[in-house]
Amino acid sequence: MAYELESFGIRVVLVEPGAIRTNFVNGTVAAKKYQDPNSPYSQLMQNVASSFQHMLEGGSSSDMVAKTVLKAVTSENPNLRYLAGKDIETWIEAKRSMSDEEFYNMMKQNFMK
Repeated sequence: MAYELESFGIRVVLVEPGAIRTNFVNGTVAAKKYQDPNSPYSQLMQNVASSFQHMLEGGSSSDMVAKTVLKAVTSENPNLRYLAGKDIETWIEAKRSMSDEEFYNMMKQNFMK
Protein backbone atom coordinates (compact mmCIF):
# COMPACT_ATOMS: atom_id res chain seq x y z
CA MET A 1 0.00 0.00 0.00
CA ALA A 2 2.89 2.38 0.74
CA TYR A 3 4.06 2.11 -2.87
CA GLU A 4 0.56 2.74 -4.25
CA LEU A 5 -0.16 5.80 -2.12
CA GLU A 6 3.22 7.55 -2.20
CA SER A 7 2.49 9.26 -5.52
CA PHE A 8 -0.59 10.86 -3.91
CA GLY A 9 1.50 12.35 -1.10
CA ILE A 10 0.23 9.80 1.42
CA ARG A 11 2.79 8.15 3.70
CA VAL A 12 2.03 4.73 5.14
CA VAL A 13 3.51 3.85 8.52
CA LEU A 14 3.24 0.47 10.24
CA VAL A 15 3.27 0.32 14.02
CA GLU A 16 3.65 -3.28 15.11
CA PRO A 17 3.02 -3.78 18.82
CA GLY A 18 3.79 -7.00 20.61
CA ALA A 19 1.80 -8.08 23.64
CA ILE A 20 0.39 -5.04 25.43
CA ARG A 21 -0.73 -5.11 29.05
CA THR A 22 -4.42 -4.18 28.77
CA ASN A 23 -7.72 -5.70 29.83
CA PHE A 24 -8.28 -6.97 26.27
CA VAL A 25 -8.60 -10.59 27.39
CA ASN A 26 -11.31 -9.65 29.91
CA GLY A 27 -13.47 -8.39 27.06
CA THR A 28 -13.21 -11.46 24.87
CA VAL A 29 -16.05 -13.92 24.44
CA ALA A 30 -15.29 -17.59 23.89
CA ALA A 31 -17.30 -19.61 21.39
CA LYS A 32 -19.59 -22.18 22.98
CA LYS A 33 -17.97 -25.03 21.06
CA TYR A 34 -14.59 -24.11 22.48
CA GLN A 35 -15.99 -24.26 26.02
CA ASP A 36 -17.26 -27.83 25.51
CA PRO A 37 -14.55 -30.07 27.06
CA ASN A 38 -15.39 -32.78 24.47
CA SER A 39 -14.52 -30.50 21.58
CA PRO A 40 -11.13 -31.17 19.95
CA TYR A 41 -10.80 -27.40 19.72
CA SER A 42 -11.13 -26.97 23.50
CA GLN A 43 -7.60 -28.02 24.48
CA LEU A 44 -6.05 -26.01 21.66
CA MET A 45 -7.85 -22.84 22.74
CA GLN A 46 -6.97 -23.40 26.39
CA ASN A 47 -3.30 -23.63 25.37
CA VAL A 48 -3.53 -20.48 23.26
CA ALA A 49 -5.31 -18.58 26.06
CA SER A 50 -2.67 -19.68 28.58
CA SER A 51 0.18 -18.64 26.27
CA PHE A 52 -1.49 -15.31 25.55
CA GLN A 53 -2.00 -14.63 29.28
CA HIS A 54 1.68 -15.39 29.91
CA MET A 55 2.72 -13.02 27.12
CA LEU A 56 0.54 -10.24 28.52
CA GLU A 57 2.18 -10.54 31.94
CA GLY A 58 5.52 -9.60 30.37
CA GLY A 59 3.99 -7.28 27.81
CA SER A 60 4.64 -3.63 27.17
CA SER A 61 2.62 -0.77 28.57
CA SER A 62 0.03 0.97 26.43
CA ASP A 63 1.91 4.21 27.12
CA MET A 64 4.99 2.82 25.37
CA VAL A 65 2.92 1.93 22.31
CA ALA A 66 1.27 5.36 22.33
CA LYS A 67 4.72 7.00 22.39
CA THR A 68 5.78 4.87 19.44
CA VAL A 69 2.67 5.92 17.50
CA LEU A 70 3.31 9.58 18.38
CA LYS A 71 6.90 9.30 17.19
CA ALA A 72 5.76 7.72 13.92
CA VAL A 73 3.09 10.30 13.11
CA THR A 74 5.12 13.37 14.10
CA SER A 75 8.32 12.42 12.28
CA GLU A 76 9.08 14.53 9.21
CA ASN A 77 10.62 11.50 7.54
CA PRO A 78 9.05 8.47 9.23
CA ASN A 79 10.26 4.92 8.88
CA LEU A 80 7.94 2.49 7.16
CA ARG A 81 7.91 0.21 10.22
CA TYR A 82 8.03 0.82 13.97
CA LEU A 83 8.23 -2.05 16.44
CA ALA A 84 6.61 -1.43 19.81
CA GLY A 85 7.75 -3.85 22.50
CA LYS A 86 10.67 -6.09 23.37
CA ASP A 87 8.74 -9.24 22.46
CA ILE A 88 8.00 -8.12 18.90
CA GLU A 89 11.62 -7.01 18.51
CA THR A 90 12.73 -10.49 19.59
CA TRP A 91 10.27 -12.19 17.19
CA ILE A 92 11.34 -10.05 14.23
CA GLU A 93 15.02 -10.68 14.96
CA ALA A 94 14.31 -14.42 15.18
CA LYS A 95 12.39 -14.26 11.90
CA ARG A 96 15.36 -12.63 10.20
CA SER A 97 17.69 -15.41 11.32
CA MET A 98 15.40 -18.39 10.61
CA SER A 99 13.79 -20.06 7.67
CA ASP A 100 10.01 -19.70 7.38
CA GLU A 101 9.62 -23.29 8.60
CA GLU A 102 11.86 -22.72 11.63
CA PHE A 103 10.00 -19.56 12.57
CA TYR A 104 6.63 -21.26 12.12
CA ASN A 105 7.70 -24.11 14.39
CA MET A 106 9.03 -21.71 17.03
CA MET A 107 5.80 -19.69 17.08
CA LYS A 108 3.68 -22.85 17.11
CA GLN A 109 5.67 -24.21 20.04
CA ASN A 110 5.25 -20.93 21.96
CA PHE A 111 1.51 -20.65 21.35
CA MET A 112 0.51 -24.31 21.59
CA LYS A 113 2.14 -25.26 24.88
